Amino acid sequence: MTLKNAATAVRLNAHAPYSNFKVGAAIRAASGQIYVGCNVENVAYPEGTCAEAGAIAAMVAGGETRLTEVFVIADCPAPIPPCGGCRQKLAEFGAGDVTVTLATTDGGERTTTIGDLLPGKFDASHMDRS
Repeated sequence: MTLKNAATAVRLNAHAPYSNFKVGAAIRAASGQIYVGCNVENVAYPEGTCAEAGAIAAMVAGGETRLTEVFVIADCPAPIPPCGGCRQKLAEFGAGDVTVTLATTDGGERTTTIGDLLPGKFDASHMDRS
């Protein structure tokens, strides 16, 4: 299965009764395994979970910590970018040159990288006091 197919399929499982804005994400881990996530809303905004965060959580639960490719899809007029928090989460588990494909359900796509999505990222080196 491709990342596009996996993200498209999991998007249908999104729990978005308040916004009706369903998002699907698929990530490929270093092993080649694909992990998926969809957004899960909660009436107590902003307590929901983004699709990218769900896919990362599934990857970590699967025992992996490095992602090598990302695909995000939603029914919107332009390719859907991850929110700021998810950009930081992607940067935690993927290198700056990791490909991120942003897509719409009608076939629009834009390819970028984690580094382009989050230049000047905060990382563990910022916490080094030595």
